[in-house]
Amino acid sequence: MRLLFPLFCLPLLGGCVASVVGDVVTAPVKVASKTADVLTTSQSEADEKRGRAMRQHEERLGKLSRKAKKARDKCEDGDRGACDNLEDIEQEIARERKRAYR
Repeated sequence: MRLLFPLFCLPLLGGCVASVVGDVVTAPVKVASKTADVLTTSQSEADEKRGRAMRQHEERLGKLSRKAKKARDKCEDGDRGACDNLEDIEQEIARERKRAYR
């Protein structure tokens, strides 16, 4: 009787065993697929990143230009410190314009 009980249960476990075997066989494929997806950048993701970098670059140039205008106005009013500050800002603007979008 003890020998017959496992034999009767074996057909009931067939679906479970097949499911586990199927999961084990497909697991490496799923892992490789997920890894490839994580490591690659789609064209739309690359475009979004490039657009974001361009916007940040333009915002930085705009901010520096406004800062330079204020310093220029103060320099014209005779503030020597503002004139020195203006030179620094203009150099920073030149460096920012040479910098590529990243």
